[in-house]
Amino acid sequence: MPSITMSMLETYPKSINLDRAKLAATIDALNDCAQACTACADACLSEDMVADLTECIRTDLDCADICATTSRVLSRHTGYDANLSRSLLETCATACRSCGDECARHADQHEHCRLCADACRACERACRDLLATMS
Repeated sequence: MPSITMSMLETYPKSINLDRAKLAATIDALNDCAQACTACADACLSEDMVADLTECIRTDLDCADICATTSRVLSRHTGYDANLSRSLLETCATACRSCGDECARHADQHEHCRLCADACRACERACRDLLATMS
């Protein structure tokens, strides 16, 4: 069953200068990462040693915002600006790497950080894969 993202891309009436399947996979990875980062930040706030997790919380929230914004921009194709999309994907890959690294530092103590690090790594790969296809 195709994702709602792919279904929506398939209904777009004009041409899209990107591989629709790769674009859909990237948008889905961005949305998954934004959700994981938001949930991880919230879980960190519930930990007894929350003061030790302030950098993780901040990185989670930054990454979530960047992923959500990138997803929204990549979902719009009317008046498409490839330079803007490239810049956002590069920024998102950087944010995902930073957040993934920070969450990985806590992964042995907090399962939510391990899951978030995994989502960040997957999103970083998806962003870089889509960037590699852009002309």
